Amino acid sequence: MEEESRKLGGNIELSGFRDIDSSSMIVLKKIIGNHARRISELAKKMENLHIILKPIHQREKSEKYEVHAKVLDGGKVYASEAVDRNLFVAIDDVLKRVQREME
Repeated sequence: MEEESRKLGGNIELSGFRDIDSSSMIVLKKIIGNHARRISELAKKMENLHIILKPIHQREKSEKYEVHAKVLDGGKVYASEAVDRNLFVAIDDVLKRVQREME
C-alpha cells in the first residue's frame, strides 16, 4: 500500500496526513514550519525533511499517534520517533528530538 505523500514547501514531505482535518493541518504546518526553519539552520546541506504519521489504537477519544521524522543532510540521516495521544505534541516532540540529534 503506497502511502499518500504531500509536499509542504520545497524540501518538506508529509506522509499519512490524509485524514487530518484542515484546521488541524493549519496548526501542524505552523509547528512544522517553525521547526524546519531551525533544522535548516542546524543543517550543513539539508536535502529534505520527511514526516510520517501512523495512527495507532484508533478508538474514539483515545487515539495515539506515532510520528517518525527523518532529515537528510548532505548524505547523513537524522531520524527520530514519538508517540503521543495529542498529534501536535507528537509532532513537536519528534522534531525537537531531530534537532537535539543534529546539535
